[in-house]
Amino acid sequence: MLDITEIQEILPHRYPFLLVDRVTEMEKGKNIIGYKNISISEPAFMGHFPGHPIYPGVLILEGMAQAGGVLALKSNDLTNEELKHKVIYFMSIDKAKFRNPVKPGDKLEYRIDVKKLRGTLIVLDGKAYVDDSLVAEAELKAMIVDK
Repeated sequence: MLDITEIQEILPHRYPFLLVDRVTEMEKGKNIIGYKNISISEPAFMGHFPGHPIYPGVLILEGMAQAGGVLALKSNDLTNEELKHKVIYFMSIDKAKFRNPVKPGDKLEYRIDVKKLRGTLIVLDGKAYVDDSLVAEAELKAMIVDK
């Protein structure tokens, strides 16, 4: 549904911190599904951990937040010109749990549902999966603001 070029038109993040490769499904105001392919060439693996590469949990949360940011920004029906002047700030990440490690070669799928959407405020239920196995989850709160 959205490729990396289209995602870059919505999010300000760039390499090495753009953590959503593709959006496969999205229903504005409801949910989004997207993914990141985890490669051994990820910069985080240089130090996390040499000889035993594990994708950092904080980056899984950031990827969920970025997918949620795409959903929030697109759910506000902003034009492409308006999008250039907006950014999403995450206010809190609650109830974060990590279930299984994510390793090089995994396809990390983000499944994000809207719990509350009121104007520029959004509350999201975020889950991350590898091969339909839950690897992480959290509740994310964010606000859309002017740059």
